Amino acid sequence: MRRLNIKRVAHSVWKFIWEEDSWASWFVNIILAFLIIKFIVYPGLGLILNTSYPIVAVVSGSMEHDGSFDKWWSSSALCGQKSCSQEEYYLQEGITREDFQEFPFENGFNIGDIMILYGTTPEDVRVGEVIVFRSFRADPIIHRVITVKEKNGEASFTTKGDHNAASFSFESYIPEDVYLGRAVVRIPYLGYIKIGFVKLIGLFQLIV
Repeated sequence: MRRLNIKRVAHSVWKFIWEEDSWASWFVNIILAFLIIKFIVYPGLGLILNTSYPIVAVVSGSMEHDGSFDKWWSSSALCGQKSCSQEEYYLQEGITREDFQEFPFENGFNIGDIMILYGTTPEDVRVGEVIVFRSFRADPIIHRVITVKEKNGEASFTTKGDHNAASFSFESYIPEDVYLGRAVVRIPYLGYIKIGFVKLIGLFQLIV
């Protein structure tokens, strides 16, 4: 009798969730979807991609390019205390136009994009790649590596946002212990959906 009651309750719950056409059923479906993604899909992807941040949504314009590559390459930058172009800035770092155009995401990316990360070891990160790292800010940062150094077996990086005039002071030394992963895939604009829900459900990490 007890087993029959349990079976009847389970059948009612199943019917309520998957068959009933009501606001309550719809709301429960949404909650279940969020829970499944947050606690099963997202951690599963993190395990596969070897990072605790497998999918991130871009909320800052620091990697955007205004117009064509040529227009961005000749746009304003800051070489020390002197105004210069992006071209001059990267040349002082030993990065030519040809080098840059071989980099991943050579045309940058935009607010609202989704970036998929892969957790390569810090020692495998190369100049030109786009990495995500923790900083003093609440959200991680996604910028391009412009120098890589190694000392006592540990890697460190200097990064710069493509859109920015120069590297911020905190980007001059990024130790490997704050490195979270390397961007490998861009999905344009899908992040706007995530941005709308992220603070409500804590589903995907935002990056700036």
